[in-house]
This record gives sequence, structure tokens and C-alpha cells, in this order.
Amino acid sequence: MEDYNKVIESLGVRYIKAKNLVLRQGFTARNVYDVGNNIILLHRGQVRFGEDEQVVEEGELLFVPGGRATRIGYGAGAGNRVISNDDLITNKDRFFSSNDNLDLIGDAEESHSFVAFEAKVFDSVNFFSSLDVPAFVIKGNTKLANLIIKVVEETLQDLPGRERLVSIYTENIVVEVVRYILRNNLFVEQLATNSTYFKDPRLIDLFNFIKENLSGDLSNKVLAGVAGVSEDYVGQYFKMLTNINPQDYIEYQRMERAVSLLRTTKKSIRDIGREVGYKDTAYFCRRFKMMFGIPAGKMRRRESAMNI
Repeated sequence: MEDYNKVIESLGVRYIKAKNLVLRQGFTARNVYDVGNNIILLHRGQVRFGEDEQVVEEGELLFVPGGRATRIGYGAGAGNRVISNDDLITNKDRFFSSNDNLDLIGDAEESHSFVAFEAKVFDSVNFFSSLDVPAFVIKGNTKLANLIIKVVEETLQDLPGRERLVSIYTENIVVEVVRYILRNNLFVEQLATNSTYFKDPRLIDLFNFIKENLSGDLSNKVLAGVAGVSEDYVGQYFKMLTNINPQDYIEYQRMERAVSLLRTTKKSIRDIGREVGYKDTAYFCRRFKMMFGIPAGKMRRRESAMNI
């Protein structure tokens, strides 16, 4: 339990967005993908997820870890129309309407609320992504459901202290999700592996160095110098502790930073690419689309237009 307390205490949590959405037409998105984690509370209607189309019942929550493509269907006719993540982001207002009426939260037909957030170990590693777990259902947790509603309600009101409460509630959501995982003995092996982050300070040094130097040289030679191991061994060392190659991890961190910059700044795509370590803008754009299934420019336009 001590290791798990360390996990929770080390997590840096950042709220991204929250909405209450009403379904306009049923569909299935075959590869929903986001760098942030999403937790969805189904008020009314139907939601199915995964290749085996597991069912989320009304009042249950679906947790979708960041960094992992997931098949999700909304509505009774979800299987009749299958779209890509690109289609969903580009045409989201065709499938959902945003509900800004506090009185209708939980009452509108075919509706759900969601909160998107970031949770990073030592402000460096996406915790839920590092577990490499699939989306899963959270059942019988009214406390967690109420926290989702509280976040959505706060975002719909321009009241003093809104940002503070949203931050507190989002941190509570993360703690409740981790507690649910532990209570139900989910992903035991992955959690045990994840605890290695706290047993080797050299790995933490690598995480922090990568985070602070995304625009620079992050070759295995450089990483070896930071960790104090040989260049030939650093890749094996990193993968042994994290189950991912260092260069794959670096690319994910670079793309995650790029998404954040697209969402929060007006910097050009060329400047964003350079800031996250890509001198060749065309190559950056290819890799971005390959990872997220949507061009960088289209993601920015979508975020600024709807932010759903």
C-alpha cells in the first residue's frame, strides 16, 4: 500500500475540459484517441465500447485512458454508422449538442457528462497510459459520478473560485479512479511494474530530462549520459523498467506537448513542430496524423471552433 500512496502523492493532475453532451444521432467511432484521460458518466441512453462491444449501463462510468485508441459507440443505432476519430473530431456537432442548462444535466435523453484530465507521475509520465490498460467500466460508484457532475456544473457557472473547485474535484476524481482499481484488484501486474518508477532515481532523472529538453537532442547517447549507463544498454534499461522503447516514449511526449500547444497557443504549426523537436515540418505533420488520425491544423480548428 505504501507504493500506491507514493503513486497518488506523486501524481500531477491537470483539468482539461468537461461537458454535458446530448446525442443527436447514434454512431460508433472505431478509434477514439486523446492524449488526455476521459471519464464518461452515462446519464441516459446506450454506450458500448471495445471490439467486443461491452455495454455501459445508465449511471455507470466509462474510463478511457489517454494514449490508447478505443472503439466507442453511442446510441441504440451505434453499429449502423461507423466513423473514424478524424470524422468525429471534424463533425462532432453533427453527433452531439452541448447542454448548458444546469436543470437538464442527467435528464436529457441520450446524454452523458465527461471530464478530461491529465495525470502524470512526477509531472513527467502519463500514469494511466503507462499502465497500458484498456478502457474499463466503473460500477456502483456514486461518489465518482457526483464528482463528474460537480465539475460540469462548475464549468457552466461563472462563480468566484470556479477554477479552484474544478481543480480540487478533478484531483478527487483521479484518487477515486485509482482507489477503484485497487479495490477491485484491476491491473495488478501493471501496477506492480509501475512501482519501479519509485525504486530507481535514474529513471526519474531521465523522465525529467526528456520533459525539459523536448526540442533538443534526445538520442540514446545523450540519455545514456543522463542515466549513467552505456549507450548500448540505455534502450534495454529504459524498456525493462517502463515496457516501452525510449524513442517511442520521447515521440509520445513530443506529440502530447504539441497537442497542448495547439490547444492553448496561437503558434504556427511550424513553430510548434520545432518547439517539440521536429526541424522538418512536413515530417512532424506526417507523424502527428499517424499518431492521432487527424492533421494538426484540423485539430486546432476543431478545438477553437467547438471545444467539445
